[in-house]
Amino acid sequence: MKTPSDRRYRETHEWFLLEGDIVTIGLTAHAADELTDITYVDLPEVGKTVAIDEVVAEVESVKATAEIYTGVAGQIVEVNTALVDNPELINDDAFNDGWLLKIRADSPTALDDLMSAKAYEKHIS
Repeated sequence: MKTPSDRRYRETHEWFLLEGDIVTIGLTAHAADELTDITYVDLPEVGKTVAIDEVVAEVESVKATAEIYTGVAGQIVEVNTALVDNPELINDDAFNDGWLLKIRADSPTALDDLMSAKAYEKHIS
């Protein structure tokens, strides 16, 4: 799957999509493919305040557990509850239906420090 150019990326394989002051966070398709069959997702509570580089969720697969880090500070405003019963959505559609959570960012410009899609693709090649 092509890496969408409308987001920013961390070396730890999270993606960040900014819409206004809301940042949607997910795990990249590359990471989902490496983990293989995702079996469980541990999501944070809505309302929790988080800092940049904080672990905000965990994704478990038959191979490993991956911690999900945030690239922005702010308050969690929504989590993808569909993943509780269907964690495989991350494998099926990592960049859309498999999103993990949304944060109202204190400073959305923090995403400027993350990788572009082109830089991320170079990172994983």
